[in-house]
Amino acid sequence: MLAFAQKPKSDDEHFLSYIVDTKKQDIKLYWKDDRQEIFKSIQNLKSWLDKKHKKLVFAMNAGMYKKDNSAQGLFIENQKLVTALDTTSGAGNFYLKPNGVFYIRVDNLPFICTTSKFINNGKLKYASQSGPMLVIDGQIHSAFKEGSTNLNIRNGVGILPDNRVVFAMSKTEMNFYDFANFFKKMGCKNALYLDGLVSRAYLPEKNWKQTDGNFGVIIGVTADPRQR
Repeated sequence: MLAFAQKPKSDDEHFLSYIVDTKKQDIKLYWKDDRQEIFKSIQNLKSWLDKKHKKLVFAMNAGMYKKDNSAQGLFIENQKLVTALDTTSGAGNFYLKPNGVFYIRVDNLPFICTTSKFINNGKLKYASQSGPMLVIDGQIHSAFKEGSTNLNIRNGVGILPDNRVVFAMSKTEMNFYDFANFFKKMGCKNALYLDGLVSRAYLPEKNWKQTDGNFGVIIGVTADPRQR
């Protein structure tokens, strides 16, 4: 019994994760509703989608945002450039270089790349810039230290070897290294940090329903409620 009690915790106990095959499901980035009012919370987005007969099956805050809830860095919505790419330097996690961009092309293929390698060819459906990168070309960001005491709730996104997208949020406070290592162990060649303390996720299939928040851009995956 003692050995059972001391067994290592599984990743499921430390991480909430959701995998999306963009060939079968659409990932969208939401910011404002039809009246040009910012959603801010997952609940507001869910209520708006309900009225449109769309069932929200997953949601998570996207990249970092400013005090007015506008995106900090690049934001592309439905092929429209809303906020330009930020290539400047500064303080805070966003500017812990390299930072990067998560984007989805018009053919629904998802990508993550460092900011310096990003090119907007006009064929991007959605894009969100954030930072720092968690995994770059299969390697954990060099600034992250194993055993660091800089602990926080964290969320991020990675691209799996089969081009599916994995979103993850830590259920407990952890350092950057351990959070990045989750994506590396999943086989992600590239992964991007989204945010920290404010992070929220909505995943009813795993009985995880955080619908509050005061966000900028929100990531959402929907289904037609008439489909079973």
